[in-house]
Amino acid sequence: MAQRLIVVGGDAAGMAAASQARRRRGADDLEIVAFERGHFTSYSACGIPYWISGMVPERDALIARDPATFRADFAIDVRLRTEVTGIDLDRREVTARRLDDGGEVRERFDTLVYATGALPTVPDWAAGDVEGIFGIQTLDDGAALRAWLEGTPAPRRAVVVGGGYVGVELAEALIERGLTVTLVEQAEQPMSTVDPDMAGLVVTAMRGLGIEIRTGTAVTGVRQREGRVSAVVTTAGPVPADVVVLGLGVRPNTGLARAAGLPLGPTGGIRVDRRMRVPGVPDVWAAGDCVETLHRVTGMPVHIPLGTHANKQGRVAGINIGGGYATFPGVIGTAVTKVCDLEVGRTGLREQDATAAGFEFVSVIAESTNRAGYYPGARPMTVKLIAERPTGRLLGAQIVGWSEAAKRIDALAVALWNEMTVDEMTALDLGYAPPYAPVWDPVLIAARKAVDALAR
Repeated sequence: MAQRLIVVGGDAAGMAAASQARRRRGADDLEIVAFERGHFTSYSACGIPYWISGMVPERDALIARDPATFRADFAIDVRLRTEVTGIDLDRREVTARRLDDGGEVRERFDTLVYATGALPTVPDWAAGDVEGIFGIQTLDDGAALRAWLEGTPAPRRAVVVGGGYVGVELAEALIERGLTVTLVEQAEQPMSTVDPDMAGLVVTAMRGLGIEIRTGTAVTGVRQREGRVSAVVTTAGPVPADVVVLGLGVRPNTGLARAAGLPLGPTGGIRVDRRMRVPGVPDVWAAGDCVETLHRVTGMPVHIPLGTHANKQGRVAGINIGGGYATFPGVIGTAVTKVCDLEVGRTGLREQDATAAGFEFVSVIAESTNRAGYYPGARPMTVKLIAERPTGRLLGAQIVGWSEAAKRIDALAVALWNEMTVDEMTALDLGYAPPYAPVWDPVLIAARKAVDALAR
């Protein structure tokens, strides 16, 4: 009889695992069933803000593979709108509920992949039945927001609560749709993924787009009119709103895992080994935004939800389930985003991270341009490096600039991944031509400045 693989969660990690397992084991050898509570499989959640804005016109452009493709080409039994409600490790069985008709099903498994992703943080004031408040985590969430924006009466005033990547990207998306947008952030700065001096550049650009930013301000409640949101209540007074979007971050979706007895780590994510196995639980694997992973710089567990990690982790799990051998070596926190034409990149540690991890370090900021200064279109670029003292090892980097900025973070990520020193980085053989870089690339200028700071 064929072995049976059950996959809980049909997005990046889960379907990557299922696909890789199928490539290595035929349908006669391995039966695969994937449960997904939503309407879609294998879609780009990171692309939702650009669909909301209209920059990506079609929803289906965000879907990499639909359920029909998985069924026909991969012999994977995808069951949409079916939510797994329980996992019995002793009986090797999952219980699931069909959301459309309420029916319950039970399915046995020999191998299980837990890939439930993450859940958006929803404060108590947003958990009621007031219409017009949205958390954006899934394509279904994005579809609900689009429907509200295109409904009657059309909303004119938006409040985005939280200034992380999602909040900033959605604030821009709503501005692009012609709404008046206010971003409310409880901390003293949005974009807390970069240091305050770099975040200040982002704030200036956002205000230049017409986004009102209120920092050091907490949202404490919501007002309604005829069941629809009319304002958010903050510590600095009410802010009118016809639509409210939550950008307060996410947490690992581990309720089922906890109930089943799977081990959780200090970040709240599921503990896994380098092969994505759940330790101490035979034939159970986990991947994606529900797991914690190793930070290669600090050596500590972290939870960094990102589609790139989810796809890689799912692939690793699937290769191993299929009889191969693969490992996931950890992360360094590389990420990029944009605010209109302003590009923001970061990798490794911020100053506060380096301090918390016990490093002694120097940090430097270098101002340069994206192209040769005399070439048309040259615009400012700011690079920040954090280097360990006295070794000079790169610990972190941040870039803010107008063009060709974000992807420069990749060169810094490779240097950090390979534990290069800033002195070694000054000799990197980076590409040069006036349309693409000054003769001294901004990365090299920053590395030279860090070397000088270490010598003082």
